Amino acid sequence: MLKNAIDFSQLNLEEGWELAPGAGPGIEMKMLSGKLDEVNKIGVRTRLIRFKPGSFNTEVFVHDYWEEVYMISGSITLGNDKPGNPKITTQSPAYACRPPGTNHGPFRSDEGCMFLEIQYYYNN
Repeated sequence: MLKNAIDFSQLNLEEGWELAPGAGPGIEMKMLSGKLDEVNKIGVRTRLIRFKPGSFNTEVFVHDYWEEVYMISGSITLGNDKPGNPKITTQSPAYACRPPGTNHGPFRSDEGCMFLEIQYYYNN
């Protein structure tokens, strides 16, 4: 079984957040379900990510699993690295799909944003 069943329940958006690994200050995650085992390359996880206003990271991310992202609120800007590099801001609602090996980031969010993120390994 990929995940346990979870019925509709209220989601407390004020509590249960923790710093997202590898992200900058003010970039937090709230796990919803599942587990992604990056060592054995199996599993699936669903989580919320939020950037507090003014949060940013300076790294380009690349991973070996699929990632689908639905931005629920706010906006995010791609290109928070070198001066002169293009910066593209996307307003919510927005969606991204990143197959394994896709470079993404660095990011910043001046107003803050929240998105739903589903990450999984798929072996066909």
